[in-house]
Amino acid sequence: MSTLTDLRPADAPQARFTDLVAAEWIKLRSLRSIPWFLLAAGLTLVGLNANGARLSRAEFGSWTAQQQQYYAEFGALHDAFTRPCGTLVLLLMGSLGAIAILSEQTTGLLRTTFAAAPARREVLAAKVLLVTAVATGFGVLVASVSFWLDEAMLAGRYGGVSIGDPGALRLVAASALLAPLGALVGLAVGAVIRHSVTAMVALFGLLFLIPMFVRDTTHLGAVVAHAQPFNAWARLGLVGEITGQPFPSSVGGAWAVYLVWAAVAVLLVMTAVPGRDQ
Repeated sequence: MSTLTDLRPADAPQARFTDLVAAEWIKLRSLRSIPWFLLAAGLTLVGLNANGARLSRAEFGSWTAQQQQYYAEFGALHDAFTRPCGTLVLLLMGSLGAIAILSEQTTGLLRTTFAAAPARREVLAAKVLLVTAVATGFGVLVASVSFWLDEAMLAGRYGGVSIGDPGALRLVAASALLAPLGALVGLAVGAVIRHSVTAMVALFGLLFLIPMFVRDTTHLGAVVAHAQPFNAWARLGLVGEITGQPFPSSVGGAWAVYLVWAAVAVLLVMTAVPGRDQ
């Protein structure tokens, strides 16, 4: 394997970790599409969530008293971050994570980076940290704005909830953390596959198609279904006991899914890239 360490002067100082993080930030923001991508993604997600609240508000008067009571107890919270937006967050942030490494692998910039900073795992750790930070900031902003805007639209007789109501803070946290989770998965897929189109197809299948086709009517199917990031997020958005499911998931199990997927993604990035020539 060629490391290109001979390109560095013998007396060159070792790059500090903060320098590596700063370099990763420069490389990410130098991609001119990234700011526009984040802006468009944020507006789309907030708009879709707000539209769900708007439709519920418009239809509220035509519902029966029982339906209105159910919506005030559960539905208004679900409209704070809708299921389509949960899927979109995973796919959009997964694309961001994949782009963060594919843009370097396909152009050869990653090879140049490793020539300048031979400590490959430190470089990758800086990239993981930066991608996680950017995605987390995006997720917190989108989830917070969506909750505030949607519940303001539903305030009063439409059943709007506050952040202190049961399950509200957990939903906002789960929705915000879904963004860095998707970004880390995308980063791992891009690191392993190294081909833009194939990586995006694999990411789509992993985060969108598999949850669609897995059924939880059997124990094995339920284990696979509950282990999907989207299903874990959906469980964290539920309030109260789950009825009518033979193998229900738990809140603790859903948080564990977040942790395991993130840990496996980081492990793949840290082991797949350093062991091969770039």
